[in-house]
Amino acid sequence: MATMNISLPDQMKAWVEEQAADGRYSNSSDYVRDLIRRDRVRREKIAAMDEMIAEGLASGISERSVEEIWQDAVRRSEQVDQAA
Repeated sequence: MATMNISLPDQMKAWVEEQAADGRYSNSSDYVRDLIRRDRVRREKIAAMDEMIAEGLASGISERSVEEIWQDAVRRSEQVDQAA
């Protein structure tokens, strides 16, 4: 595993250390790795939503009902969640 040294203001360093000390994480590095993993998942979800929005805009005006569109959006959102 690679090592990375980062500089944090005192308040941020204290926050990271508190998160590690409460028992959920074994150390500060575990906490930071979890933050990075969560950020990656969040960004992937945002990218998927952006793609769906672009697809929707490109498709033009729909003849489907609002209910049909909503059900399709829910189904697609569930697929994105399962892929993550």
